[in-house]
Amino acid sequence: MSAVLEETTPAHLRGNGRPVTEELTLTNLKVTGTIPAELDGRYVRAGANPLTGKSDHPFLGDGMMHGVRLRDGKAQWYRNRYVQTPFISNPTLNIFDPAVAMDMTASKANTHVVGHAGKILALEEGHFPYALDGDLETVGPTDFDSALKGSFTAHPKICPITGELIAFGYSAMPPYLRYLRVSADGKLVQTENIAVGGPTMMHDFNITRNHVIFMDLPAVFNLQAAMSGEMPIRWDDNYPARLGVMPRNGTNTDVVWYDINPCYVFHPMNAYEDGDKIVLDVARFDYIWRNSSMDFPDPVLWRWTIDTRTGTVREEQVDDRPAEFPRVADNVVGLKHRYGYMMRMSQAGLAGDPAKTSGGIRKYDRDAGTYSDIDFGAGRHGGEPVFAPSANPKSEDDGFLMTYVHDADTDRSQLVIMDAASMDDTPVATVELPRIPSGFHGSWIPASVVP
Repeated sequence: MSAVLEETTPAHLRGNGRPVTEELTLTNLKVTGTIPAELDGRYVRAGANPLTGKSDHPFLGDGMMHGVRLRDGKAQWYRNRYVQTPFISNPTLNIFDPAVAMDMTASKANTHVVGHAGKILALEEGHFPYALDGDLETVGPTDFDSALKGSFTAHPKICPITGELIAFGYSAMPPYLRYLRVSADGKLVQTENIAVGGPTMMHDFNITRNHVIFMDLPAVFNLQAAMSGEMPIRWDDNYPARLGVMPRNGTNTDVVWYDINPCYVFHPMNAYEDGDKIVLDVARFDYIWRNSSMDFPDPVLWRWTIDTRTGTVREEQVDDRPAEFPRVADNVVGLKHRYGYMMRMSQAGLAGDPAKTSGGIRKYDRDAGTYSDIDFGAGRHGGEPVFAPSANPKSEDDGFLMTYVHDADTDRSQLVIMDAASMDDTPVATVELPRIPSGFHGSWIPASVVP
């Protein structure tokens, strides 16, 4: 890329942000090490990959899924596929056109991907989910047999006890927030309007065994920003920050709100109940988008402890090292976790030069109050660490961490499979792949969920 072109290209489309132009199906993949035989399923990760090669913000590219099928100790295939949304059939559509924005099928489908009730769902928080088949081909948008009337979060939670898919949807127009509960067999069985103070961007939320916790934070829809063609969200110092606790089968009248200090959280690690307390570990920003839609400080891990008897929240900073995309093992979502995993940033944080820094995975032991790191090496950066359990696991961390790692020297990528218990820097296995652009969230989808 020429220096002139580099200077005029938005930062999110440079380096490994460059979109790829071709959909591939690759077999006979080179593997180093040994893929654990118990890994039978797909690692799939979503990302924003603009079909036209251009996008005005990192969040606005077209959804592309990148997946590797693992079975019998082999990497059977790699596939990357665009989710066939209206933006693919008509790239001239403007997501900020009100008519387009209100079309619930007009999703970018670029943020997350989960497996539930025999389906793979590609997700983006403003619209309907898109269903995919096991080969990552698009089946189409789903409104749960006409039961879904508005948006569906990119971050639903799958309860390991009930198998339910717990979700919500937010909107710039009333009702600003809806709670959604999907049964284990994929039926939308509950929709509740939840009263909040205004139209905020609620990117994620939390569940426990018995509750959901909404994060009503000061990132508020802003008409002036929308009219200028930017992301229509700005920080609002006058909007109070609070957490709303509701029983999982509750209604708006059951929500209890707890004030916290102003901040923003895109992604919690997990939440759980501890007697009369509810504990949340979150990747916390001091603020976002105060001056522009690219205005981010570095996120770090915090713990919030809600005391339901006193009506107060204790807020504690856990670490000062920047990290994001927190995850736990799927079988402890909403339950007490000891271990959490995050995408480790360099000490340069979001502004670090990828060619000169190293990415990795940070593992927090929340019981011991310690952490350990996997370092990918200079010029190598990964994404969100996704946990897959061993066969008959003997401990919470008995399993594997997966992510795509890009190597700046070779400009190619690998699927790396790491030992979550030992956190050894040497992968259990690596699968050689073409360059996979930086992306957002992914899941390990076992063959028991999607054959």
